[in-house]
Amino acid sequence: RMQLKAKMKEIERIRRKYGDIKILFGTEVDIGSDGALDYPDDILKEMDLVIGAIHSGFKQSRQRLTRRIIKACQNKYVNIIAHPTGRLWGVREPYEIELEEILKVARETHTALEINSFPQRLDLNDINCRTAKDFGVKLTINTDAHSADQLEMMKFGVSVARRGWLEKTDILNTLPFKKLNSVLTS
Repeated sequence: RMQLKAKMKEIERIRRKYGDIKILFGTEVDIGSDGALDYPDDILKEMDLVIGAIHSGFKQSRQRLTRRIIKACQNKYVNIIAHPTGRLWGVREPYEIELEEILKVARETHTALEINSFPQRLDLNDINCRTAKDFGVKLTINTDAHSADQLEMMKFGVSVARRGWLEKTDILNTLPFKKLNSVLTS
């Protein structure tokens, strides 16, 4: 908690220093084995952007994994579900989920799903992206970058989105700031 408070203070300082640049404060939270998030709502409500992600329990049943993601979507502070199928090329096959059930809830709760551009992930795939679009669910294209030189991986996520016939209106992080902020706060 203290680390997040310190980070928030730093973001506020940078926002004041560079007032012409819009800087969002967010975090990726772990979706626990019961669907609970690893930060309480009183912390999440301070964020501009919250991304929920499963990082363990990949061998749970299809129903349980689906319920975990649905529960995260139903949290009013979660904006995006990261790497929703958990695929890691050469390491782990996608875990089994009821994607259509998740998409129904994501549409109702205005929760976006992530296209993860990291080459080992490329999760969601093009077919899942098109299915999300057909359900009216927005997506984001993220790099999963852990250093600045990894930002160039964005092109791989863009390629997946193109193969899924997505347009810029389907991708949250192509929106002008005012529109994006409106979506994130609705």
